[in-house]
Amino acid sequence: MTLCSETLSAVTTTVGTAEDARRLAQAVLAQRLAACVQIEAITSHYRWEGALHEDGEWRLVCKTVPQAVDGLCALLQAQHPYTLPQLVVQPQQASAAYADWVRQETQGAW
Repeated sequence: MTLCSETLSAVTTTVGTAEDARRLAQAVLAQRLAACVQIEAITSHYRWEGALHEDGEWRLVCKTVPQAVDGLCALLQAQHPYTLPQLVVQPQQASAAYADWVRQETQGAW
């Protein structure tokens, strides 16, 4: 018997300011496109337009159901401050109780 057998999705993006992170998190939750958005301060190293960069960013991890992923990505794309936002979707296995809560909180969004 597997304890974590329910499939959920995590949609991840990054932004440059805590204010943008809060704004996007609140928009996602207001539309019920995710049950939870975790925000963490990170340092990103990347190449952009031929130059190497190292910048502080804020990572948002949105916990949602697979049916809400398209709407969630569309909202993030439309409201994102970056020209080319990171939008990464990962399937995740969750406990039945947690998955039920996520489904309840996103009900009606898809």
